[in-house]
Amino acid sequence: MDDANTKEAIERTATGRADPYANRNSRESRFRANRFKLVQEIMQSVLREKGRCTVLDLGGTERYWDIGADFIRGNEDKLQITLLNTDPIDVKNSRVFASIQGSATDKTLLQGQQFDFVHSNSVIEHVGQFADMKLFADNVRRLAARYYIQTPNYWFPYEPHFRFLGFQYLPERLRIEMLHRFALGFFSRQRDWNDASWLVRHHRLLSASQMKSLFPDAEIAFEKVMSFNKSIIAVR
Repeated sequence: MDDANTKEAIERTATGRADPYANRNSRESRFRANRFKLVQEIMQSVLREKGRCTVLDLGGTERYWDIGADFIRGNEDKLQITLLNTDPIDVKNSRVFASIQGSATDKTLLQGQQFDFVHSNSVIEHVGQFADMKLFADNVRRLAARYYIQTPNYWFPYEPHFRFLGFQYLPERLRIEMLHRFALGFFSRQRDWNDASWLVRHHRLLSASQMKSLFPDAEIAFEKVMSFNKSIIAVR
């Protein structure tokens, strides 16, 4: 698997660690809620302009959108959110959400279709090589006039997936060896070297300059922790 549904694979390899997003008062949930303010602003601008808003969420889940539950409930008859993943997923609120199968790096993805807004939260860093990220970005820019793409910042010292200070700066082979020997962050110890290798190679954090090269028509914004840029957001 090398595309937008990598988050589902991540969940399957997780340790027994509690899901931080299950607690709306957790630090992770508070960061997500703050980020969602911008997402909601973009959707509201579409609603004011068109009266309806169609959203394509690359690699997303219905549960992610719980962070904006009040907004979604208030606009149920005006929103259509399509969740694209490589594996099929079920949706509960079919009035708002639809699930389709596909790869966000497929050049022919949803050919001929257009959405009002493309959204992706912490997915692009999982799709594989930089060439795959370019395909992902090309699809984002092709499928909607407005988009919001968020990803953790390579230069923020704390790696958010493996929960290890400076992990992303270590040589790749050392990172694979560490995951092969120890449980790290959300991941159990990977006894198979190939599994450890796959996980490390599908967690490629991006810098602001790389995001700008992928999304040249976007404004680049940052989510901050004190004076550090924790994550990068490309917005058009």
